[in-house]
Amino acid sequence: MAEKPTIEEYIAKQRAALISNADCGMTHYNLATALLNLRKFDDAEHEFNEAIRCSPNLAEAFVQLGGICLQRGDLEGCLKYNQASVNARPRFAEGYGNIGFVELQRGNIDKAITALEKAVKYNSMFVQAYVTLANAYLFDGRIEKSIEANLKALEINPDFAVAHNNLAIAYLQKNEIEKAIEHCDKANAMGYEVAPEIIKEIDQHRR
Repeated sequence: MAEKPTIEEYIAKQRAALISNADCGMTHYNLATALLNLRKFDDAEHEFNEAIRCSPNLAEAFVQLGGICLQRGDLEGCLKYNQASVNARPRFAEGYGNIGFVELQRGNIDKAITALEKAVKYNSMFVQAYVTLANAYLFDGRIEKSIEANLKALEINPDFAVAHNNLAIAYLQKNEIEKAIEHCDKANAMGYEVAPEIIKEIDQHRR
């Protein structure tokens, strides 16, 4: 059985392919993702831009550029690139999920909800989008909708600790203490650090 090539060997192979075909968007994209794995952000950014130059509808490259912006703390840049991703591919769930995340960070709850509802509409198995949507609903005071979105996330992945944490908070707000305790304990058991104030409030209700 042949050994799996190292990431450096993979990068060398992609660079060699570009010598004979410099305008292959996917080769630029593959090279960029490998460079990203080595945390060579500037080089990866250059190659993602080359991928888009060759393949303007390569939505994944826009998302990756958004991720680089997020790494640098540039929320505006992240939003811009993810908006470009859904312009390139109108039903691109990942782009909408990232737009929702950024809008939530910026405090634009309505915009976040709109984008995240599209994300889960276009990919009904998008666990992270359901959880982020649940947070947005919670911020908007829509506790039942928040619970519904978290439970949907757990249908897809029962071990998604963030959803258990979020359910603990939502059920506390509804004063459904037993359910809050159950989900808090599950989040803790999975290694999630539940906020101390939530644990303190829940512990006051334990028998």
